[in-house]
Amino acid sequence: MSTTYDEPVIKVVTFNLEHDGGRAKNGRLPKRWHDAHDFLTGLRPDILLRQELTYSRDDGHRRLHAAETALGMRGFLGTPGLGRNPTGLFVNTATFEIVRQYDHPAGIWRTPPTNVIVRLPEVPDRDIVLLSWHAAFNSPRGREREADEITAFADKMKTGCSFIGGGDANEYPLPHGETVAHIDWSSPGITDRPHRVHRSNASPDGSRISCTYLDETLLECGLHDPARYAAHTLGLPRALDHTAGHAASSQEQGGPRRIDRVYNDPRTVTAVIDVIVHDVDFSDHRAVEVVYSRRQFIEAQRRTITPLPPYDLSIH
Repeated sequence: MSTTYDEPVIKVVTFNLEHDGGRAKNGRLPKRWHDAHDFLTGLRPDILLRQELTYSRDDGHRRLHAAETALGMRGFLGTPGLGRNPTGLFVNTATFEIVRQYDHPAGIWRTPPTNVIVRLPEVPDRDIVLLSWHAAFNSPRGREREADEITAFADKMKTGCSFIGGGDANEYPLPHGETVAHIDWSSPGITDRPHRVHRSNASPDGSRISCTYLDETLLECGLHDPARYAAHTLGLPRALDHTAGHAASSQEQGGPRRIDRVYNDPRTVTAVIDVIVHDVDFSDHRAVEVVYSRRQFIEAQRRTITPLPPYDLSIH
């Protein structure tokens, strides 16, 4: 539990630390890893959704355990996938009780998610589904299959579970209400042609349309994006700041984008009081911090809060 606000809060952070901070040198963890964990420790998250834990399975999970020590949290790794960049997830056991971890095989997933079930001690009969994902970077069809699999976790809401999931979507949010302009794929400045194929679909007239399937699908399931809630309900437009693509080399790919996002069930999202996008110099992604009123978060798990209505997709 963190108390940097006027009331006790619960914090969820999603962060893609590029290649786990880099290779160790002479057995010593790299500076970028230390810088990242100093930063994360300062945020005092209760749930940390991580991507690209590249070296955290090596040497008997040495780096995973080092992260647990640095953060004061319990760490979990997802199943290895096609690449060397597994997902991970950390939980503050002073805030949440850990119930179980589920492993998900590679196959449908290019990078399988990390999936942990937790409970609040104050609401011991309410399972909270946690999911950290890293959607396929190279395939619109692959991301569609992965998004469809995420809906199976959202389906747990029908059995009374809550949902907190997020990570690197590797594609874009639906454009309505966003502060980051959608990409014009016909722009001569976009010269990375493989990236165009990875992040857009061809329309019948031959133009390219940005991939938004994951966002649209999860919203259609009844999930909500806390950043949208913060921007449109709480009046915090900075919650919609871009999270990746800010390097100079990314201009040929369309520039900064909001691809790192969190999704909540329709009650939990109503406990959000702040969303902060943190600019950092030790990764190619920014960290997204979602802050919840602890009191309202507990009431959301008790189901004493009215759920937010489904997102209106007709406006797109």
